[in-house]
Amino acid sequence: MKKKVLILGAGIYQVPLILKAKELGYEAIVASIPGNYPGFKFADKIVYENIAEPEKILEVARTEGVAGVCTAGSDISVISIGRVCDALGLRGVSLEAAKIACDKMLMKKCYMEHGVRTAEFKYIDLSEDLEEVKKKCLELTYPVIFKAIDSSGSRGITRVDGPDGIEHAIDSIRKVTKHSYYIVEKFLIGEEFGAQAFVQDGKVEMMMTHGDYVFKGDTGVPIGHFVPYDVPELEEEIQEELQKAITAMGVDNCAINADFILVDRKPYVLEIGARAGATCLAELVTLYFGYDYYEKILRVAMGEKVDFSPANEKRQPAGCYLLMSDKSGAIKAEIDHNLPSEDIYQIHFDYPVGEKVSAFHIGPDRIGDVVIKAPDLEAVKNRLHEVLANVEIVVE
Repeated sequence: MKKKVLILGAGIYQVPLILKAKELGYEAIVASIPGNYPGFKFADKIVYENIAEPEKILEVARTEGVAGVCTAGSDISVISIGRVCDALGLRGVSLEAAKIACDKMLMKKCYMEHGVRTAEFKYIDLSEDLEEVKKKCLELTYPVIFKAIDSSGSRGITRVDGPDGIEHAIDSIRKVTKHSYYIVEKFLIGEEFGAQAFVQDGKVEMMMTHGDYVFKGDTGVPIGHFVPYDVPELEEEIQEELQKAITAMGVDNCAINADFILVDRKPYVLEIGARAGATCLAELVTLYFGYDYYEKILRVAMGEKVDFSPANEKRQPAGCYLLMSDKSGAIKAEIDHNLPSEDIYQIHFDYPVGEKVSAFHIGPDRIGDVVIKAPDLEAVKNRLHEVLANVEIVVE
């Protein structure tokens, strides 16, 4: 009898997990609310359930007798994963750590208590008077970042440069949060970057720092990445801060998606997610280290002790970028004019011609992606933009 793995979510970032689970010989049970999600057509079994409701997902896991549970690219199901792992004794993030990873206020509090280098912040209740909010912002000094504590995909996160922007920022939070409070952080001036990592038995076993391409909306939204992020002299310090943050949060046996900022050559932790990153970051890990990252994620979730040592002596520079539209409408055409090439890892369109899409504002507005590799970092950046220029998408 096949071992069963419960994959939470059927979106574009869960599809590779579903496919890899089947390739490894597991029965892929996919849980999601009903909708036009691409993962459904690859699942061995579909369970229509809200993945953000831990008790319902625990009931699914018990009923199906799963040996593991996981996701990728989204925070919405992380607390449910923690609930299942605790209740069934499965390998993965604990419920307590999952709650911290999904609550930016709890996360920041942990960082402060454990000496993790991070931005100053203020707790604010949604019922607080506007003048009191302005006072707290002045204490931090502008610019500041308003953050819903339970959002992902850059929803409910807004940079505010002065008092006039506060009401808009609060309105943005109200639209997405399920909580009665939020945080405001000091906006750090520096260069943002990220790290993909895996923590196993409490220790960071793998870390890949990456540079980010950012779309400037209400705040910076990642739309692409490249590796390596060329700061070899800071790698050890970055990993030390990452380990401190993970230890503070109690996160264990899961993929890590970390956001950093470099201020005066010092790495600051912005936030950490207890799952693999979106925007093709798992694909970059696969290219960079020479092993299938989705396979590693699944094997840990299924109870194995996994080796994260690089498969190749030399790392593979690579890059990725989202395909998007600057206007809303229906897709009239999507054409890849690129000639076949070994340096193109994938060009993927999320939607068929005729589908309606939104003008890009936040991560979920993506309509596809490009992933490439090249001999060095400069070649990655040049080749990525060459390939993108040869992808035509018409939206009207």
